[in-house]
Amino acid sequence: MDFSWLTTLIGPGNTELGSTIVLYSFVIALGVFLGKIKVAGVSLGVTFVLFVGIVMGHFGYIVNPEVLKFVREFGLILFIFSIGLQVGPGFFSSFKKGGMRLNGLAVLAILLNVAIVLSIYYIDGNTQIEALVGIMSGAVTNTPGLAAAQQTVNTPEAINIMAMGYAAAYPLGVIGIIGAMFLIKAIYKIKVDKEIKTLEEEAAGSQQAPALLTFEVANSLVDGKTIREILDIIKTDFVISRMIHRGDDRIVIPVSATQIHVGDRLYVVMSHNDVASFEALVGPHIDMDWESSTPRDVVSRRILVTKSEFNGVTLGSLRLHTAYKLNATRVNRAGVDLLAAPDLRLQMGDRITVVGDINDINRFADKLGNSMKRLNEPNMITMFIGILFGIILGSINVGFGMKLGLAGGPLVVAILLSRFGYKLKLVTYTSNASSLLLRELGICLFLASVGISSGAGFAETVFNSTGMWWVIWGFIITFVPLVIVGCIARGVYKINFLSIMGLFSGGYTDPPALAYANGSTGSDVPAVAYSTVYPLTMFLRVVAAQGIILAFIG
Repeated sequence: MDFSWLTTLIGPGNTELGSTIVLYSFVIALGVFLGKIKVAGVSLGVTFVLFVGIVMGHFGYIVNPEVLKFVREFGLILFIFSIGLQVGPGFFSSFKKGGMRLNGLAVLAILLNVAIVLSIYYIDGNTQIEALVGIMSGAVTNTPGLAAAQQTVNTPEAINIMAMGYAAAYPLGVIGIIGAMFLIKAIYKIKVDKEIKTLEEEAAGSQQAPALLTFEVANSLVDGKTIREILDIIKTDFVISRMIHRGDDRIVIPVSATQIHVGDRLYVVMSHNDVASFEALVGPHIDMDWESSTPRDVVSRRILVTKSEFNGVTLGSLRLHTAYKLNATRVNRAGVDLLAAPDLRLQMGDRITVVGDINDINRFADKLGNSMKRLNEPNMITMFIGILFGIILGSINVGFGMKLGLAGGPLVVAILLSRFGYKLKLVTYTSNASSLLLRELGICLFLASVGISSGAGFAETVFNSTGMWWVIWGFIITFVPLVIVGCIARGVYKINFLSIMGLFSGGYTDPPALAYANGSTGSDVPAVAYSTVYPLTMFLRVVAAQGIILAFIG
C-alpha cells in the first residue's frame, strides 16, 4: 500500500494548505498538553506552544511565509482584542484611591525593567536591541509586549531574534517571580498564616459590602417623613426593601413617597459605612426573620439583564416603583454585590435583586430578558467593528513615527468599547467561556507561528555563550525590579504579603505565578491585587516594548 501521501502530509518541508493545518494542529495540541504539566506546582500554560513550534521549526517544518504572517497577525489581533475587552471594565476603576498605590508600584517595576534593558544595551554594546526587547518580554512573561514589538519591526530577522530572546528568558521569568516572593518573605520574616489572619480581621470589619439590616423607627422627628425626605436628610444611598407598619403585620413594598412612622420596621440594604448614621436618625437595628414573615405572594428574585437595549441605562430609568411596584435592592456584577442606586448604569449580564409580587417580577423579567441563552450568543458585530477601528487606529501616526500597530490599536479600542460601548449601542458582554476561547485560540495561533518561524536557527543562536547571557540577563530583568518594589511595598507601605504576591503576578501579567500564590495561601487576596494592577500593566507593557523598538530603530 502506498503511504507516500501520508509522508507528504506530515513530513517536513511541505507548505501545502493541508500540511500547514496539520502542523498547526499538532503544535498547538501538544503545546497545550505539555503546558498543563506542573513542576513544583507551577506550569507554563500555553507558552509551551512556542517551544513545540521551535522544535518543529528546528527539524525542518515550515509554513508559506504569507500564510504564516497572516495566521500570526490574525491570532495576535484576536488575542489582544479579547484581552482589551477583559481588562477594559477595570482599567479606569483601577486608578481609584484603593488601587493607586499598587498601580504606582507596578509602574515602577516597568520603569526598572526598561532601565535595566537600556543599561545592558549600552554596557554590553554587542547585543541587538531587538534581542533585548524579546528577552525583556520573556523575563516579564508578557506575550502581548513581544507581539507588539514584533509587529513594529515587521522583518523576519528581527521577529525571529525577538522570539529567541523571549523563549530563552521565559522559563526563568516564571521562576524569578516566585523566587522574589520567597526572598521578600525571608527578608521581612513574614508568616503567611499571620498575614491571612490580619486580612480576615480586616474583612470582618470591612466597610464595603452592602448590609441587610432591620431597623425599628424610634425617632419622633422622622415620624410622617417620606423615604425621599429621609434620603435628603441622611445624604447617603440606601434601599428599603420591605417594611411593616406599626400594628399591622402586612408586608409593604415601599416607594419613595411612602411615609414612615414610629414603630415601623424597615428592611434596609445599605453600606456598612452608613449604618451608624442611619441608626442615629431613624432608630436601632433589631433581629427579625423576614423570610418567615413575608407572605408567599411577596418574593425576592434575581433578574438577569440580557436585552441589549438596557445596556448602559440607569437603574432609576426603569421606573420599578411606578410601573412594576417593585424594589431593587442589589445588583450583582461579576460576582460582586453593588447597592442598587438609581444612577447605577446597568450592563449586560448584571443580576438585579428585586422584591415584590411574583406576577410583577415576572413582567419585569420579561422586559429585561432574563435569558441565559441570550448571554451565550457571541456579539460578533461588536467584535469585528472593534477590530476594524482598532486596525485603523493602529495605522495612524501618533507622533515621532510611532504607530500603535496591530497590537496597540485593537487593545485601545477594545478598552474604550468595553467601558463606553453602551453609548454607541454596542454590547461588549462576552461569556467567560467565549472570551477564554477567543483569547486562547488567538495566543496559540500566534505562538505557534512565532515558534515555527524561529525554530530553524534557534539552537545555533541560543545554545552557546550568547544564549547563556540572554538567560542571565532575563533573570536579572525579572528579579531585581521585583525585589526593589517588594521592599518598598512591605518596608515603606506595609502592604500585606498576599497583596504583594498578587502585585508581582499582575505586574508581570503572569497567571502561573498567580496560580502559585493562590494555591500556597488558600486565599483570593492575591487575585484581587492581580486584577487591580493587570489592566494598566498590560497596556504599559505593550507600549514599553513597542516604544523601545521605535526609539532605537524608528
